[in-house]
Amino acid sequence: MTAPFYVPPEQLVKDRADFARKGVDRGRPIAVMALDIGVLLVGENASPSLRKIGEIYDRLAFAGVGRFNEFETLRVAGIRYADLKGYSYARADVTGKGLANAYSQTLGQIFTHEVKPYEVEIMVAELGQTHETDRLFRVGFDGTLRDAGPVAVLGAQQETIADAISTRYRSDLSLKEALAIATGTISDVMERESASTAWEAGFLDRDKQRRTFVRLSPDEVAERLE
Repeated sequence: MTAPFYVPPEQLVKDRADFARKGVDRGRPIAVMALDIGVLLVGENASPSLRKIGEIYDRLAFAGVGRFNEFETLRVAGIRYADLKGYSYARADVTGKGLANAYSQTLGQIFTHEVKPYEVEIMVAELGQTHETDRLFRVGFDGTLRDAGPVAVLGAQQETIADAISTRYRSDLSLKEALAIATGTISDVMERESASTAWEAGFLDRDKQRRTFVRLSPDEVAERLE
């Protein structure tokens, strides 16, 4: 009887992580900035219909990089999770931490037990009542959950872009200033110029009640980048 092929567990985990990380690093960057006026999410996206940034619930937004079909599956599952919890209990019980934990468990299970891990990295942004209570949660392809700071970047060259944005970041930035800093930094680091219509942007507006997510149209982004 032929002996089964053996791979050391640590090598198997390393190979899975390397595979998933390459997929994430191919993703176009998304920058997230927590400001006094709200939370801005902006990234390169040439597609007018395949969105990488979206609303989850009243004060929650989602951003994902990597394989579109995989993070879109997670986004839809997050909406169902939030709707069910808000309906069963109370809308205030739907929190960014709870959603990020659910994503962490799902991605950890897939990474450990499925043949192919998800090639994604996602961000859950929660708008607090004040800037100090805003929360950004980053969930990796292996289910690793981290509490990000006021500036976070997903995708290619994420550390370089985050460091560059952080040097110019202030919590009192206007939406126009924050958009210019994020898009300009991404363009400089990636060494390419993107048209104003090639940016996707969403904003959790602290002045709004209940549903706070606003999607900025390409024309609105272009106007603010002039």
